[in-house]
Amino acid sequence: MIQHQLIEACKQNDRRAQLKLYNKYCDGMYYVARRFINDPFEAEDAMQEAFIKAFEKLAQFTGEVSFGAWLKRIVINKCLDKLKARKLELVAMNEQVLGTVEEEENWNVDDGIGIEEVKQTMEQLPEKYRYPLMLYLLEGYDHEEISEILDISQVASRTLVHRGKKKLQDELKMRKHGTGY
Repeated sequence: MIQHQLIEACKQNDRRAQLKLYNKYCDGMYYVARRFINDPFEAEDAMQEAFIKAFEKLAQFTGEVSFGAWLKRIVINKCLDKLKARKLELVAMNEQVLGTVEEEENWNVDDGIGIEEVKQTMEQLPEKYRYPLMLYLLEGYDHEEISEILDISQVASRTLVHRGKKKLQDELKMRKHGTGY
């Protein structure tokens, strides 16, 4: 069954089609949820709640983006809702103080540092940097999308990503060299 037909069948509440769609995307969406929520059971819970919401809101899926991208956004929002419910609120930023941050295109880390080490180090960052940085670096969202997802301004998104990158880079240098230099 072609994906378009599968989605149309799901819109008609075809349970078999919904199960096929779930099975097709559940592993990938679980990994997205795990990047935000450390507890595997809570991550699975968030992922399943996101699927329920997606099936309820499937009529709103226009095909403007891929189904996977649309579903991923729902999963991320559900994870953030769960984190907020646990009182892990993102820090409100005073935008007059922030100013504008220029993007650094020359951002890099030392050779020999793998993606797993970057992800582990990112997990240790303060939440105010971790989530915008994860959305930017791991999920590939731009500042406009991050601002919508986290309900912050684009200026705050740029600033948090910039500061998060700097903090991540410093932490990775510290891990690699023990001194930060």
